[in-house]
Amino acid sequence: MNAPTPRELLPRLLRAARTYPRRSPLTSGYVLLLLAGHVWVEELLSPDRADALRDHISTNLDNLHDHPVTALFGSALLFDGTLTEILSTGFGSTLITLGLGVCCCLAWTERRFGSLRAAAVFLGGHIGATLVTAAVILLALRHGWYPESVRQASDYGISYGAQTVLALATLAVPRRARLPWAAFVVAWPLSGDGEWPGPLPGFTTVGHLLAAALGFALAAAVAVATARRRRAEAPDPVPTDR
Repeated sequence: MNAPTPRELLPRLLRAARTYPRRSPLTSGYVLLLLAGHVWVEELLSPDRADALRDHISTNLDNLHDHPVTALFGSALLFDGTLTEILSTGFGSTLITLGLGVCCCLAWTERRFGSLRAAAVFLGGHIGATLVTAAVILLALRHGWYPESVRQASDYGISYGAQTVLALATLAVPRRARLPWAAFVVAWPLSGDGEWPGPLPGFTTVGHLLAAALGFALAAAVAVATARRRRAEAPDPVPTDR
């Protein structure tokens, strides 16, 4: 198939944007909710109230002990990044998590598997990676690998769920591009980690790697199930006379 010419590309992009809410209603609603929450916290709340809200929904050890449901679900309603400081690392993170992860990969997941399964994948990655990371933090604290201040660390946002669907979307890229795509999914959380506090990277990097592992495992399970179904549906070979 030939690549579209520039004259053909613009109508395709406009048509895709026009039909996006119909084809991906869950993702569209979630993106609008995230944008509204970002404007509310960053522009309408006072700095003190905004900081208090972020502290309350952070999925650190203290909050997971005191109000786990509010922390787990509230942390997925805000993204930790910026939409205006385009030269900052925070904007790059927004492009990957909100732009590529949610707007593109969650939308693909929704179209491929349906809205309910897409929500389950995203929330499963967000909650699963958070809880396993909490267990890793407890182990690291016991061995002195992390400072005690990590118990109250600020940790909220959509990046674990986005990382899961980024990894799952390995199925959506051409076969020759799957290895570079997987390398990108694993590498971008490591790129800004700086110095490791001990034998483990920072706990957010651990969470991103766990979320990616979950997404890759789901992708492998889907690929195996698809291959089995195709083999089962393939017609039996017709015997030939010798």
